[in-house]
Amino acid sequence: MWIFLEPLIKIAIAIGGAMSAAAYLVLVERRIAAWIQDRRGPNRVGIPLTTIRIFGLGQPPADGVKFIFKEEFTPGHVDRWLYFLAPMAMFVAALVLFAAVPFGYVDLGIEGWEPIELVVLAGLDVGIVYIFAVSSIAVYGVLLGSWASNNKYAFFGGMRSAAQLISYEIPLGLGILGVVLASGSLRLDAIVQTQVDTGVWNVFTQPLGFVVFVVAAFAEAGRLPFDLG
Repeated sequence: MWIFLEPLIKIAIAIGGAMSAAAYLVLVERRIAAWIQDRRGPNRVGIPLTTIRIFGLGQPPADGVKFIFKEEFTPGHVDRWLYFLAPMAMFVAALVLFAAVPFGYVDLGIEGWEPIELVVLAGLDVGIVYIFAVSSIAVYGVLLGSWASNNKYAFFGGMRSAAQLISYEIPLGLGILGVVLASGSLRLDAIVQTQVDTGVWNVFTQPLGFVVFVVAAFAEAGRLPFDLG
């Protein structure tokens, strides 16, 4: 029984952690954007079941409840199957790539610290290749969404966004290629262990690759200044 239950528990923890991190990173982004624009950010919603209002920490749960109760509206002129398949494809692609991401600690050689083995949902020997392959499914989500609209202008916009995603996958891969060569492995847990053994993060040994990777990642995510949609 535990053989089947353990993977399900790991998957639930990974998905819950990823979704919670995404929600509160959005809160951080909104707070920083408000600070840059010299205005107040989300700071009125407190922690649920309390009266604490610290930096609006209750805003993500409030937004989640609001999204659940929002009206479900589907335009009449769209292809319904593709219209719903497009966001599902992008959502699933964003989650399943965490299967190859290691979570936990390694033995840092610090006295009094107990080493904890890195937890990997799926220890793939081609972890980096798997992540790039899964993340490329987002391109299909954009194309399906634009095609499902049955509108030529929306389709042209989807083609432009898809072209941006595809074009920035090349520098994204080149930016991480140096890390793969330095560690000698495509496994993410092996890459982490290499940094532990050397005592130096890859960001310091390959700063140019880090800059290229960050710029390409912003473009892939469609964040400023690459929000062409």
